Amino acid sequence: MEQLRAPQGANKKKVVVGRGYGCRKGGTCGKGTKGQNARAGGGVRPGFEGGQMPLFRRIARRGFSNYPFKKEYAIINLDQIENSYSDGETVNAATLVEKRILKNDKYEVKILSRGDFTKKLSFKVDKISKSAKEKIEKAGGTFEVPEERE
Repeated sequence: MEQLRAPQGANKKKVVVGRGYGCRKGGTCGKGTKGQNARAGGGVRPGFEGGQMPLFRRIARRGFSNYPFKKEYAIINLDQIENSYSDGETVNAATLVEKRILKNDKYEVKILSRGDFTKKLSFKVDKISKSAKEKIEKAGGTFEVPEERE
């Protein structure tokens, strides 16, 4: 039976630095001589260009960004709900957290239609896909949008 081995030269010995002038990384320990980068805790922040105006400040900021106003949705599929709920229950952010499908109710909830769905449930979530709504209504469930959240 053959033994598996790493190819020759794949595993190199770790270089121990700073053990005097006799070894290959003694004295300056591979940091060159003097200067900001040779000092303990030395070096410059990311993006620093030696005093030249950095790229992120040279580029003009123009236009509108919708980023601060974007809404994030927690995506839940019908197959996850099928496994966790029984007939007659209400599906909302609080019960999803209670059943550990959601970690917290920080985001608005959107229901998608993956998987089969047979249970008669009432949904009080922020958004629902068209195909998921069809599956819910076919199973005898209902859907309503809750009041605005803060």
